[in-house]
Amino acid sequence: MTKKLSIALLLAIGLICAAKAQESPTPISSPTPEESPSLSPTPSPVTDESPSPTPSASPAHGARLRFIPPPMEGTISLGIFDENRTLVRILQREAKIDNFSVEPDGLGATWDGKNDAGKDLPPGKYRGRGYRIGELKVEDVGKAKKAPANDGADRVAVTLVTNPLSSDTRAVVDLGVGVDSQGCFLRTMDGLPLFTVSKTPKLVRAAITKNGKKSVDVWQDDGEAVEQLRVSNIDQMMAFDCGFFELR
Repeated sequence: MTKKLSIALLLAIGLICAAKAQESPTPISSPTPEESPSLSPTPSPVTDESPSPTPSASPAHGARLRFIPPPMEGTISLGIFDENRTLVRILQREAKIDNFSVEPDGLGATWDGKNDAGKDLPPGKYRGRGYRIGELKVEDVGKAKKAPANDGADRVAVTLVTNPLSSDTRAVVDLGVGVDSQGCFLRTMDGLPLFTVSKTPKLVRAAITKNGKKSVDVWQDDGEAVEQLRVSNIDQMMAFDCGFFELR
C-alpha cells in the first residue's frame, strides 16, 4: 500500500510541475509594447525569404549515391560516369570520410545532376566509381635535364589492393599524370584525380614512368626547370563501385 501511495504521490507532483511549466511562459514571455517588434510583421524577413521570381527549372534534378567504403585508411576520389564510361563529374577529389554522410548501410553523397562546368546533364543511366588512396609518399629526387619522351603512352599500370567487399571492381588501373592550377597529380586515364604529387604552380607539362612494382617517377616542367619526384607505396589503392542509378 505504501508503494502505491508513493507512486501516486510522484505522479501528482509530476502533473503539478507540468501544469506550472505550461502556465509559466505566459507572464515571462509577455512583452511590453516596446519589446514586441518581433510580433509585428516586418517586411525585411518576408522579402528576403520570398520565393525567387525565376525558380530553378529542375529542382529535383540530381541523385543520391550510397556505397560501402573500402576497408583501408586513406582519402577518397569519386567520379560520375555516363553510359559510355566517360567521366562527366568529379564528385570528390582526395576527400576525407567527413565529406560524406554516414548512413546505416555505408556512406552517402549527393550529386546535383550537373557536370564539372555546372551544366545540367540529360536524364539517363549513370554510374559512380571511385578509389580509396592510402598513404602514398613523395620524394624529391632533384633537378633533371629533361623529362622522358611521351611517345603517346604516358601511363603506367598499377595493381590495386583487392577490395574484399566487391567483386565488380578493377584489379589493375592505368595511371597518368596531370597538371592544373593546383599543381601536379596522379589520375586515372579517364580523368579522375587520385593523388596530389606537388603543389607547384604554373606547370606546363608532366610525365610519368614506372620505377619498380611499388613506385613511379614523375617529372614536372614549369617551362624553366624540370624536377623529378618519386611516388612510393603506389600499390596502396583500392577501387570501389557505387553501381548504376537513374538521373531523372
